[in-house]
Amino acid sequence: MNDIREVEAVVIGAGQAGLSSAYHLRRTGFEPERDFVVLDHSPGPGGAWQFRWPSLTYGKVHGMHALPGMELTDADPGRPSSEVITEYFDRYERAFDLRVRRPVDVRAVREGTGGRLLVETSDGDWSARALINATGTWDRPFWPRYPGQETFRGRQLHTAQYPGPEAFAGLRVVVVGGGASGTQHLLEIAPLAAETTWVTRRPPVWREGPFDEEAGRAAVALVEERVRQGLPPRSVVSVTGLPLNDAIRKGLADGVLDRQPMFDRITPDGVAWVDGRQVSADVILWATGFRPAVEHLAPLRLRERGGGIRVEGTRAVADPRVHLVGYGPSASTVGANRAGRAAVRDIRRLLKEEPVAA
Repeated sequence: MNDIREVEAVVIGAGQAGLSSAYHLRRTGFEPERDFVVLDHSPGPGGAWQFRWPSLTYGKVHGMHALPGMELTDADPGRPSSEVITEYFDRYERAFDLRVRRPVDVRAVREGTGGRLLVETSDGDWSARALINATGTWDRPFWPRYPGQETFRGRQLHTAQYPGPEAFAGLRVVVVGGGASGTQHLLEIAPLAAETTWVTRRPPVWREGPFDEEAGRAAVALVEERVRQGLPPRSVVSVTGLPLNDAIRKGLADGVLDRQPMFDRITPDGVAWVDGRQVSADVILWATGFRPAVEHLAPLRLRERGGGIRVEGTRAVADPRVHLVGYGPSASTVGANRAGRAAVRDIRRLLKEEPVAA
């Protein structure tokens, strides 16, 4: 069996949150491979961005915030965001010599010996005094269950599998979900599809005017309160609403964004409501979001009765050695940067055996 390698801290994930955390570890004197290691299961740099569909160009990305220490400049808004951000992350890793190990699958994190954590991976095991979990949500697409779903003769796919609008040419498509992805999919698919139908559990909330700093703080505070209570986090977008931009206004005027209430069951040929109304479909596209990818932390028993991990700042209340960056209120790109810095600050206190501030 492999020898267990010892470091002060392990960072799991090399997306925005993981790279921000690694940067701050490096900046405060931690040496990659000697004091900390970054483990990433993806085949290359780019985090979840490398898997985004080609039609999601950089110009369509809302609020991509630069990583600490290196601005993202002169990016072509017409290029796929997967290319722009992957190249940017690659430059960043090399510029700060972060030495990300990939592809490495983290299978479990459990109690080790001597007060350390044992991180079990596909590339051997690591022993650490602290852990930064920055695994995001992309690997856990949420698929709702509805009666009759297994009988549908068409194709069902999730946003995580979205190939771009051309795949839906001439088809009848039902798009499920009231978030940014759902509306973007509809606006792209509608000109090519034979027919589109949009269904959501709740009516969409459109946001007029600029989203200023005060509104941002209020939205993050709502998400933060949930994780403080140990409830599963909601996305920041769920409390901010959707921006009413020119593309959305056109979609509303054209009837593309004619929202229907959630159907009650799925039939072999489409979807149906309790009042007897039916819509035929060739494809059901589930733009229903994602859940945090934290199953590997299960041996540590961090979950509360409410189903989430109770977090103060970035620190898991049940285990102060564990920090969750990019979880709940820090799931935005700017939030991940700030959370990475805060997590490293707390970890340094922990390793020095100083009291950790709440």
